Amino acid sequence: MNAALAAAAGAPPVVTLTAAPSLDRTVDLAAPLRRGAVQRASGSVVEPGGKGVNVARVVSAAGRGVLAVVPADDGDPLLSALAGVRLPTVAVPVGGRVRTNTAITEPDGTTTKVNEPGPVLTPEGHAALRGVLLEAAAGAGWAVMSGSLPPGAPPSLYADLVGPLRALGCKVAVDTSGPALDALLGPGAEPAHAPDVVKPNGEELGELTGQDGDALEADPLAAARAARALVERGVRAVLVTLGSRGAVLVTADGAWSALPPPVVPRSTVGAGDSALAGYVLADLAGLEPAERLRWAVAHGSAAASLPGSALPGPDLVRPDLVEVGVLTLDAELSSSS
Repeated sequence: MNAALAAAAGAPPVVTLTAAPSLDRTVDLAAPLRRGAVQRASGSVVEPGGKGVNVARVVSAAGRGVLAVVPADDGDPLLSALAGVRLPTVAVPVGGRVRTNTAITEPDGTTTKVNEPGPVLTPEGHAALRGVLLEAAAGAGWAVMSGSLPPGAPPSLYADLVGPLRALGCKVAVDTSGPALDALLGPGAEPAHAPDVVKPNGEELGELTGQDGDALEADPLAAARAARALVERGVRAVLVTLGSRGAVLVTADGAWSALPPPVVPRSTVGAGDSALAGYVLADLAGLEPAERLRWAVAHGSAAASLPGSALPGPDLVRPDLVEVGVLTLDAELSSSS
């Protein structure tokens, strides 16, 4: 599907941009990984990947319209893989083959990832990608920009798109790291670059706020207090994923913490992407912030319970089992529901 056809069909509720998509190869081990040793895999699978692609697949599985924008040349194996999972896609040629990422998953869910750099995004490719995204997103409810940036891309690629997307009437969600996250919300970032939702993990939140990421990961109240600094920089909602400790959500109107239901972790691949998709789905359903957090954690924990890079459908998502509590950021947890 090209951008003109997408526009003619009308914008779907959600449009995603994955600036550095991938083919994700997941190798499952029957025993813990032993560095330097030869081990046999118990199974492996290759699926289309990249954080924005994962968000789009979860949204699509929930029955919502979605369009994934990816840089990929005609005939790239990624496009065949996306067609295989029936994900509506707009591809922007960039003159290089999409990278392959490898995830090695141990029996307890521990995942080691090796990510290739991918093709260089030229200035011409950047301009084309930007133009296609803005054309595709006209009239959409949400634009989600996720993942790392490819070689050659300016660190401000996502940040520079926030304002133009908002001008189209979109809410904007961003999930990224490193220089791209710093350009979006670092000390020198423009207030106009602040998105409607940003989804850092504890480490990324620590980088933005100058705090210990491990400490934030272990303490939801501390993470919520740190997230408040991003709200003060203009972000409307900060969704911080904390692994087995669930997540926190902070807005100008309040803060909430959510604990996931007990699950046996099988892989962390796609869990954060599923959480962001759950948040967007809850917003599209008209739910209040606490319920958006509940849906986010339910989707993230469902993804963690699946093997490899598998992503959850609505039949596996149980928001009713997620415990949500109100956080008072100058005190301890005050109440729960």
